[in-house]
Amino acid sequence: MATINYALKEISYKIVYYGCGMCGKTTNLQLIHDSLPGTAKGNLVSLATQQDRTLFFDFLPVDLGTINGLKARFQVYTTPGQSFYSATRKIVLRGADGVVFVADSQWDRMRENIESWQSLMTDLTEHGYDTRTMPIVVQYNKRDLPNVAPVEYLQKLLNPDGREWHASIAASGQGVINTLKAVSKSVLLRAA
Repeated sequence: MATINYALKEISYKIVYYGCGMCGKTTNLQLIHDSLPGTAKGNLVSLATQQDRTLFFDFLPVDLGTINGLKARFQVYTTPGQSFYSATRKIVLRGADGVVFVADSQWDRMRENIESWQSLMTDLTEHGYDTRTMPIVVQYNKRDLPNVAPVEYLQKLLNPDGREWHASIAASGQGVINTLKAVSKSVLLRAA
């Protein structure tokens, strides 16, 4: 849910990048952070384990300019993908205005993708969201690897409702900004 700070004349929207472990959520945020001008971003905060996996979340406030006299910002988070952090994922998801579901396109990650998608739907429902109207953009990441499933297969498996989707290679930046723009637009249209 958008947060309005009348004293600062700001409205903040929360976007959460959600997906299985090592699918590219943190890489997305790092690339977004690196590509934004210094005046449009805050500090990128990352808490990681020794294996370089996100333990809690990444946070990136992005300045969007002014909407109806309020300075608009997106606060962008990632969730930890490992199943034993399910409680943390649920906490980070609370109050989200939009979600990017990052799927690892590799064939050997399909089970984890399905489990993560089901977990997302369960978590959203438990928080009282209508999963049919929640702004969710699907990102099929790691499209540059040799053992990836065709997008048509991923669509049937993970996106049967036909939500907006983008193919990406987060490590090189391909599709990353387009995905962020898509979820941002979806959030703003829903808020209007």
